[in-house]
Amino acid sequence: MLLPNNFFTQNDTVKVAKQLIGKVLYTRINNEISSGIITETEAYAGIDDKASHAYGNKRTKRTEIMYQNGGYAYIYLIYGIYSLFNVVTNKVGVPHAVLIRSIFPFEGLEIMQQRNNGKHVSAKDGIGPGRLSRLLGINYKMTGIPLIKTQEQNAIWIEDNNIIIMESEIKIGKRIGVDYAEEDAELAYRFWIDSNRLDLVK
Repeated sequence: MLLPNNFFTQNDTVKVAKQLIGKVLYTRINNEISSGIITETEAYAGIDDKASHAYGNKRTKRTEIMYQNGGYAYIYLIYGIYSLFNVVTNKVGVPHAVLIRSIFPFEGLEIMQQRNNGKHVSAKDGIGPGRLSRLLGINYKMTGIPLIKTQEQNAIWIEDNNIIIMESEIKIGKRIGVDYAEEDAELAYRFWIDSNRLDLVK
């Protein structure tokens, strides 16, 4: 089931980051569908979060999409190579977002293998935000895509496929690579599960 708009417009982006664990991220690229079960996320709480691109109400051409209503893709490029996929959350004017850090490759494995330089795709290939974008064909030029359209209308969407994740399975900790954020680097805004557990899903 496609996630509804009110899922993304919740005012607690940390809660949304946790709720995204176990949801399925889909792409349709050149009419080929691939997907991955979301296994790791990080919340970024906008203007008050020193780790956020929008900290201090920094409004730029790149971050403008973060100020829109929740339910859009915010995708940016790092090191000139890696596209990182984020889900915009909250209401208009509140630049919150959730970075999707890892997936468990789920559907379209042959397509993912082509994107993986022909190498067999395993769970470890979906670990890391740059890697998952490569597997799913996500590119930073796709930023701004609404995630609440039907799969026939859009290139990226997220579904709830009734994959049961127990509360006790979700681990919580500080975010990765945000040491510059001073005290905010210690915030417990990262959520993840052991992707090996999802072998049972397939």
